Amino acid sequence: MASSSSSANNAQTPGLKTYFKTPEGRYKLQQEKTHQPSLIHYTHGKTAAQVTLAHLKEKPAGQAPVTPTSGSNGGTRLATRIWGIGNGSKAFSSLIGGNGVSKAGGTSGGKTGFGSSAMGEASGVSPTVANYDGKGTYLFSNVGDVVFISDFNSHDKEPIKSIHFSTSNPMCHAFDADAKEGHDVVIGFNSGDVYTVSLRHQLQDTSRKLVGAQHYNKEGVINNSRCTSVAWVPGGDGIFVVAYADGNLYVYDKAKDGAADSTFSMIKDQTQFTVSHAKSNKNPIARWHICQGSINNVSFSADGSLLATVGRDGYLRVFDFAKEQLICGCKSYYGALLCCAWSPDGKYILTGGEDDLVQVWSMDDRKIVAWGEGHNSWVSGVAFDSYWSAPSEDDSAENVVYRFGSVGQDTQLLLWDLVMDELVVPIRRPPGGSPTTLNSGSPSAHWDNISPVGTLQPASSVRDVPKLSPLVVHRSHMEPLSGLVFTNESMLTVCREGFIKIWSRPGCADSNQSSTPDAILNTSLPNEKGKTQSPAVKPSSSISYKAPPILG
Repeated sequence: MASSSSSANNAQTPGLKTYFKTPEGRYKLQQEKTHQPSLIHYTHGKTAAQVTLAHLKEKPAGQAPVTPTSGSNGGTRLATRIWGIGNGSKAFSSLIGGNGVSKAGGTSGGKTGFGSSAMGEASGVSPTVANYDGKGTYLFSNVGDVVFISDFNSHDKEPIKSIHFSTSNPMCHAFDADAKEGHDVVIGFNSGDVYTVSLRHQLQDTSRKLVGAQHYNKEGVINNSRCTSVAWVPGGDGIFVVAYADGNLYVYDKAKDGAADSTFSMIKDQTQFTVSHAKSNKNPIARWHICQGSINNVSFSADGSLLATVGRDGYLRVFDFAKEQLICGCKSYYGALLCCAWSPDGKYILTGGEDDLVQVWSMDDRKIVAWGEGHNSWVSGVAFDSYWSAPSEDDSAENVVYRFGSVGQDTQLLLWDLVMDELVVPIRRPPGGSPTTLNSGSPSAHWDNISPVGTLQPASSVRDVPKLSPLVVHRSHMEPLSGLVFTNESMLTVCREGFIKIWSRPGCADSNQSSTPDAILNTSLPNEKGKTQSPAVKPSSSISYKAPPILG
């Protein structure tokens, strides 16, 4: 009951400002995406809501629409048994300014669960999509034992589709922006089960049943620990990875059979990174044992060549994905790392975790180059703003400015500016020494050496690393925050209870949110030569530091 009450209060945002100021102007609360608290099962506290932005492009020419069936093959029959969606009791009009999707509302008593022998129905809202035009932008989110699909471009607050599960909770999900057809959404559950589905097919299907789902790691036959993070490999042609709470990461190929191959070799040393390949042509195709303890988050660089992971042991690890090689690893100042994100140019990585800090790691130097203090609790989400451009006329290569954001369990959203030519390396003055004397704990021990490839480095002293202060501190929700996403015209924040707020950028409050796929998605854009580019940053080959102050 307490959770339902807090959910209702959060949706109304009492006492919270609907705007915040930045040097370039005001960000304004444009709209909220909510759900009925009564729909959420009491076990929702076991999971934290995540949100995935998914933009469907034009439907490929000649593609036949999905026809509702009772299941023409085993995979479809299994999917419909598990993902059934209930009938709505009241029809609503088409959404204004949305993706051309109508919806129906109502409730039914049934839920779906793994291994269910009968067709289940889900409570909540569901769409009728006779007028679906084959494209649009959607929000895919999870709350407790429910998955919601919302229309990003609509002013309607309620989701257009919801799916309940009775025996397992969805934990994480990802959308493949590169997928031209076929499955483009992957979902991981706390039971270890993994599903891939086509978002377009779910929206086209008038039978209100999830169609064409592919089931991996059924009933935890390969790994029965909790899924913690999933990600598609950019440009990987259907390759995706699933991280687990036992420190293992599995590589899957959606083009291969979903049947499990349990012939991986035994892990001899839980503390060492090892890779084992499947002995048959089935999924999963490889297992990476990364750490002892949970992998909390994974993130690929924009070109898909590098994979970053953060875990319960407090280490950020970066791998060459194709070579299956550990490049470097660095430890947090305290506790576990919970989240990570790449800069659009692949030069820097953000991390956040239980030390309440945001840390910036350099791939060129293979070490931490800045840390930010401003949160009062664990940092649960970080992201670079690849659509923001510095208001400066200085185009010198050294004047590289990054804007990034972070959210935490303190309910606060923080925005930061990372100005590379203004980073100041602290120098400590030893007792009785001159200002220029460096002792054994001096910055030179941290800055003069680049870590060898394949090594894990201990945490550096905070006194040896430049400190950042937040540009904006804004309490955006009543409940702890769990993630944020940047788009070209807005920023999205989501709280643990699954309520999403869309904040319009300065000057964009009255603009239409219907945007092109490349503009909507928070990724760097490939140019005509195949290289990645971002409007937010300019390439730089090195970091320029100002003269350091003397700290007592």
